[in-house]
Amino acid sequence: MALPSDIINSSLNSPSVLKDGSKLNPDYIPERLPHREDKLKELTIAFRDIVNEPGKSSVRVVITGRTGTGKTVTARIFGKAFAEQVKNRGIKVEYVHVNCHRERTLYLITLKIAEQLKLSIPPRGLSSQEVFKIIHEYLERRNMYVIITLDEFDYFLNSSPPEDIYFIVRLYDELAVNVKRVSYIFIIRDLTTLSSLDKTVRDHIARDIIEFPPYKSNELYDILQDRVKIAFYDGTVSDDAVKFISDINGFDKGGSGNARLSIETLELAGRIADAEGSPIVTVEHAKKANSRLNEEASIILDELNYLELHPMLLVKALINLSKREKKESFPIGEVEDEYSRLCELLGVEPRRHTQVFEYMRRLKLMGIINTQQSGKGMRGRTTLLSLTFPASQELDDYVTKLIGALKNSEQK
Repeated sequence: MALPSDIINSSLNSPSVLKDGSKLNPDYIPERLPHREDKLKELTIAFRDIVNEPGKSSVRVVITGRTGTGKTVTARIFGKAFAEQVKNRGIKVEYVHVNCHRERTLYLITLKIAEQLKLSIPPRGLSSQEVFKIIHEYLERRNMYVIITLDEFDYFLNSSPPEDIYFIVRLYDELAVNVKRVSYIFIIRDLTTLSSLDKTVRDHIARDIIEFPPYKSNELYDILQDRVKIAFYDGTVSDDAVKFISDINGFDKGGSGNARLSIETLELAGRIADAEGSPIVTVEHAKKANSRLNEEASIILDELNYLELHPMLLVKALINLSKREKKESFPIGEVEDEYSRLCELLGVEPRRHTQVFEYMRRLKLMGIINTQQSGKGMRGRTTLLSLTFPASQELDDYVTKLIGALKNSEQK
């Protein structure tokens, strides 16, 4: 039996598919922003008045969308790039990003803004309003403007007293100044959060709304490929693994459209490959990672308990093909042939093609199988089927057991 020190030393010295895991961190800001270029353009147009008429108005933009739709990273990239570009035009703009889930009170938010502006606040007890006044005076002295992003603003709206919400939103009703130097980006998940606010406050927040839709599978594929190039060694991630993660999470394929979850799945797949000593991240690794991270995976596996005999036999047919041929996807004809063979072994009459096709449609809606059209390298056009989870021995045994129970119940 190996000593713990030997195991640790061996693991430290073992090769890894990951070149730079930090590039998969949720806080990493990429150089490119695939499929959010239009949102960068919308933000730029919204804040153009800072350049065209500096100080005349305070810009307020709401960014809304589900988790993992690129709201935070787009705001951060915009803020940094916008500040750099307007500097070339002789206008000083600072970008500040505050997470309201961490800084949950107006006072903590104002301190965080001051900290990011490298402005020291006197230690004596000041009110939030006094701190904001110091911030504004600091901007005045330096002839600067600031864009403040209040991320996860929902938390602040749901937990703060009305007077604090009113102050931060209608800042220039409170501060008697001629030049308006503070503009906002409010990031919220759901616009319904605003419905409970007083109309005057709501109208001030929701002047300009930019909606971020969930990512489609092809968009997630592009995002993941970008991360593969910078986070993994060349040739260590199979295209099929990236395609699987993209398809399982793509909004158009029934997934959540969550890029953050997709990147986490990619990273975990890499860790699993390392743990297994594999030089390449395969679809199998991606499926294992998905089943650990995706909350829906356990629900999908539970769905197997509610299948009838023939849909279950189709699942078994895919498991058999995956294990026998060491591939991930199979033409619908091959799956039907294997299904018919299983029916013959069990002594049951196979269903006709139209009924089998309906079973497959239901299995896809339940998230148990994926379907895609065949591409290059195959004669003719056909539908390819694959499982959304690993064809492990445990799964095979479980499905076989369920088939036995269903067969016995039919015979009674």
